[in-house]
Amino acid sequence: MLRNTRTLMPLAVAATALLALSACSAETSGEKYEGATADGGANQGTLSLQQTTDFNVEADDAASALLPEEITERGTVRVAMGVPYPPFIEVNDDNDLIGVDADMSIALGAKLGVEFTVEHQPFESVIPSLQSDRHDIIMMGMNDSKERQQTLNFIEEIQAGFAIVVAKGNPENIETLTDLCGHSASTQKSTLQAELLAELSEECIASGKEGIDVQALPVAQDSQTALRAGRAQAYIVDAPVAAYTARTAGDGEYFELVEDPENPQGFNPVYTGFGLLNDRTELTDALQAAMQSLIDDGTYQAILDEHGMGSLALDSALVNAASE
Repeated sequence: MLRNTRTLMPLAVAATALLALSACSAETSGEKYEGATADGGANQGTLSLQQTTDFNVEADDAASALLPEEITERGTVRVAMGVPYPPFIEVNDDNDLIGVDADMSIALGAKLGVEFTVEHQPFESVIPSLQSDRHDIIMMGMNDSKERQQTLNFIEEIQAGFAIVVAKGNPENIETLTDLCGHSASTQKSTLQAELLAELSEECIASGKEGIDVQALPVAQDSQTALRAGRAQAYIVDAPVAAYTARTAGDGEYFELVEDPENPQGFNPVYTGFGLLNDRTELTDALQAAMQSLIDDGTYQAILDEHGMGSLALDSALVNAASE
């Protein structure tokens, strides 16, 4: 969605390296959501996953047979999921979890014949939550990278880059990365997009332009609010979130996306998927088989289409597809 220009070329190279490690991240400071089940059933004190895509998935016995014994005996896959992080996950008026990953959890659970139980987990603590055996899998729009593959396996969900969101009408005429020089840009802290903006600001100054007022804020919603309030002239976020924000905020009247028709997946697309510890080989194989089954029967594409992410779909179920 962004086009490189000849100015600040060193930054464009740096951006490629940084974005390969970037992550959609989500953090909320409120309640912890526990016990949401993939079949939609809610016990007292739990938050249910609500299916929003029209599908009826048949079980895949071959995929189910690949599950490790402890998962089969427990009957659940325990999911660490940042809440909210639309369009991947959010809470509706009935206090149910909805979104792409809610639907994917339900569909994968149906394929494997187990429930997916969800807890909210802040982004910076998701990997420790796997290592402490609190959760089995991360489902929160995490970008795959070679660095992260040292710890995690990734069942890839989409391929997408990052994008710039601006106020409706794009009053500052921001069309490229270098157009951010001299402006204020918001993003979420604890992501490498914040680091990218800091490096871009240095390159702006080195080239004789004004730097960027980088606002790295605690929660994704804070970054959006800064743009809406005029404290920032651009909001930098992963393409799925950018598209959702432009489409839904103020019924589509608040913001717009800086788009490049030649790059429908966003600038510098990377793989985003579900992460699990890389020694969980049996669970990795089972999830890959279940994802392939969802791709083959059309459920996977239907889910992405329902949430405005159809152009980000993969042709097959990939594991650890990142090359950087």
